[in-house]
Amino acid sequence: MAMTTTKILAALFLATALAGIGSSGKIVLADEDKHELEEHEKFYVQGWPAVPSEAWAIAMGARIYDNWINALEKDGPKNTHSAWPASNTKKKGKTTWRCKSCHGWDMLGRDGKYGSGSYKTGIKGVQDVAGMDENKIHKIIMDEPHNFTHEMIPEPYMKWLATFLSKGQYDIKKFVSDDGDVSGDPNRGKAIFQNICASCHGYNGTALNWGEDDDPNYVGTEANANPWEVFFKIRHGHPGVEMVALTAFSLEEAANVLSYAKTLPKK
Repeated sequence: MAMTTTKILAALFLATALAGIGSSGKIVLADEDKHELEEHEKFYVQGWPAVPSEAWAIAMGARIYDNWINALEKDGPKNTHSAWPASNTKKKGKTTWRCKSCHGWDMLGRDGKYGSGSYKTGIKGVQDVAGMDENKIHKIIMDEPHNFTHEMIPEPYMKWLATFLSKGQYDIKKFVSDDGDVSGDPNRGKAIFQNICASCHGYNGTALNWGEDDDPNYVGTEANANPWEVFFKIRHGHPGVEMVALTAFSLEEAANVLSYAKTLPKK
């Protein structure tokens, strides 16, 4: 009996898919499949809409807060930031120029997760500028002790950073406890992850590995080790790559995705 069109298409899809899957069951890309960002991808990562929505501006500003060096494909300063305290000898150079290095993923600075650990600086968070006029925040970023310039962060991006600081801050403790427990609905998070996030991360979150083959670092690894960072990136995307941002959706939806991500394989 002849195969139906549906069965033929299914067979072709399976054969194509299996051609790119190694013995481990993970997707394996040949060298020729790896590429630099295409022009349309670069425009998505670094460009902007003709009429940016507030949600878009907040997401872009948050990625500048996260890592403006990667977001803008900059080399970054070689020197350690002048405001970085001498008491912290664990970090130096360009990483000390990232906003999050002082103020944290939770934006609470010394009063949050960065009150201890390798990023401990004693520097306060950024809650004081929430709701502040964005032009005033822009000036604060350029003045002492921050000392950023438009050569480092071009003016449009600095304005979007100010938008994030003024309009995009949130109370992470409503969603992630000090112990890393997440208040979210993993079933709802599963629906979002499988329809959006899985396009890059795979259905079980292991398609992208930031670690080594013998010591992998997947979405599930990160979600359990640092849920504060993963919440931030679910909400705003990752600097320098075409990761989607859920800024246009509720904070609860980001917590739902994070809650599900914590159930995914860690190794």
